[in-house]
Amino acid sequence: MIVDLERFSKEEERYWTELESVLDALERDPLRKMGLPEIKRFHYLYQRASAALVKVGGSSGEADIRRYLESLVARAYANVHELRGASGRLRPLHWFFETFPRVFRAHVGAFVLSLAITAFGVSMGAGMVAVDKEARNVIIPFSQLKGDPAKRVAAEEKMGAAKDRLKGKKATFSAFLMTHNTRVSLFTFALGLTWGIGTAIFLFYNGIILGAVALDYVAARQTPFLLGWLLPHGVIEIPAVIIAGQAGFILAHALIGSRSRASMRDRLRGVVPDMVTLLAGLAIMLVWAGLVEAFFSQYHEPVIPYAAKIAFGSVELAGLLLFLGLSGRPKEGSRGNG
Repeated sequence: MIVDLERFSKEEERYWTELESVLDALERDPLRKMGLPEIKRFHYLYQRASAALVKVGGSSGEADIRRYLESLVARAYANVHELRGASGRLRPLHWFFETFPRVFRAHVGAFVLSLAITAFGVSMGAGMVAVDKEARNVIIPFSQLKGDPAKRVAAEEKMGAAKDRLKGKKATFSAFLMTHNTRVSLFTFALGLTWGIGTAIFLFYNGIILGAVALDYVAARQTPFLLGWLLPHGVIEIPAVIIAGQAGFILAHALIGSRSRASMRDRLRGVVPDMVTLLAGLAIMLVWAGLVEAFFSQYHEPVIPYAAKIAFGSVELAGLLLFLGLSGRPKEGSRGNG
């Protein structure tokens, strides 16, 4: 029960006014699209007005305030549960090019953390191989990468010139890469259940392997081969795994609930849609990476010049940065009216 109804109304009035202005804008323009931050703010205002209605409903004070809040909450409820635009139709292109990058940017802090841990692992792996070249035999888990990089490059180029070693197997190989990398990404995300500790360790370990392999080839003066081999698929595959780490840290934050009064159940319910969006988005990225690796990355000079492969990977990286950074942002002319 509210003891001081007048004071309560003055404290809450600005939130009611803000909600009313949002509802007015939505009703003036039924096709208006709200960005993720606007949706979250609208939902918060709706919840706050609903809570105020419950409090006022049990008061014997002003009936006008109760009627006003009933009208406001009813309008907000109608907008929350209304199917706008596409009458509930699935819009996969809109989801991928609008929703996915918006959700990514909404949790960019978790991505930066995931990236920083991976980068630290890369520096550690490279540092260990620089100090002790034999450390690569312990760090690198793949037997085919433990030999002399120069000899491997020579063998790869000679074999590529003689025959297509993936002839008739490209589709199978690409499918294997897609499923394997997706499992790795889901595992990275699932380790968020360890309050993010497992996710951090796995990202760090992956970084160590990448750093050790990279320095091994650079030290052997095989940088063009390394870039031509890794860039075409790696500029998509590696960010996808880092996004999996991002989703894992979002899960960990929801479990920990730092400075949040909401229950764990409510915290998890609030981030599940974003985690699903990130995981589905990175799965699509890994499909592309698998196709590129099987049909392009595995072919070296003289079949495909390293310069062409490096250029292709650079264009992919630039496109990915523009996509994640800009796609889904509201147009300048639509900021005020959707």
